[in-house]
Amino acid sequence: MTEHVTIIMIEDDEGHARLIEKNIRRAGVLNEIMPFTDGTSAVNFLFGPDGTAAHNAGRALLVLLDLNLPDMTGVDILRRIKENEHLRLSPVVVLTTTDDKVEIQRCYDLGANVYVTKPVNYENFANAIRQLGLFFSVIQVPKAK
Repeated sequence: MTEHVTIIMIEDDEGHARLIEKNIRRAGVLNEIMPFTDGTSAVNFLFGPDGTAAHNAGRALLVLLDLNLPDMTGVDILRRIKENEHLRLSPVVVLTTTDDKVEIQRCYDLGANVYVTKPVNYENFANAIRQLGLFFSVIQVPKAK
């Protein structure tokens, strides 16, 4: 994965967050990981003080998103990311305990790149993260205007 990609991890369970980070590192991914334990702080970071996400324009972000957060749903965050002109190209990996086929399809319909059900098969998860790293190596992140 290219070094400039920042991983945004939105996960309220501290144990899951540690496991996810450990396995990302085990996969050889050394990128910065910014952890958020609730949706509000993650949304505030992603969309900034003016709510437009313009401060993240042109920045390569990979979002690891739990759907079951204490203060809002991950589906709402996913929808906002994919509807935003500055963030919509950012890959989103959904990591959640929900294995409902309707919920999985809804996430893909909204633009999720990968949907992984917890407990995570970390070999598959690490492979997905590596593949998204390849994705970043072949796409052009739009420059900020």
